[in-house]
Amino acid sequence: MSELEQILVGESYAAPPSHILEGLTGQLVHSKPTGAPHSIYEELWHINFWQQITLDWITGTETLFPASPADGFPTVHDMEREPWPQLCNRFFAGANQAAAAARDLSRLNEPVRCPSRPGQPVRVMSVRDQLENMGAHNAYHLGRIVLLRQILGAWPPKSGGFTW
Repeated sequence: MSELEQILVGESYAAPPSHILEGLTGQLVHSKPTGAPHSIYEELWHINFWQQITLDWITGTETLFPASPADGFPTVHDMEREPWPQLCNRFFAGANQAAAAARDLSRLNEPVRCPSRPGQPVRVMSVRDQLENMGAHNAYHLGRIVLLRQILGAWPPKSGGFTW
């Protein structure tokens, strides 16, 4: 497995996403500790939001950049409509799709049109660049999920995770 695949689905930089999301319940994922801007559920929904946009862009669908940052987080209706296990399944399906794209070495240097914030010109980057951006974004928000789990007393998971 390449380093890019490891970043997307493996144990490259920290505990793998499967461990980070392991053993969480509906009540815990919707808890928002004092001072935290988002719950675990909201963080994973946000990861899925941008992960899907990346997957759209690398497959040639020019999904628009959201008009505001709030558009990248779920509404109450979104959270009612998608139970936690379904949200996790959607995340893992997208991450595996991204890892498959990382394995397709023939496409990694292909240019991708990436719509920008409103009023900004469309950016062009490679499939590799877009997947690396996705990996960095996912790692950032998965790290926030770990921190929320620590604050909520739900870390480490049974499969293990760094405790330092």
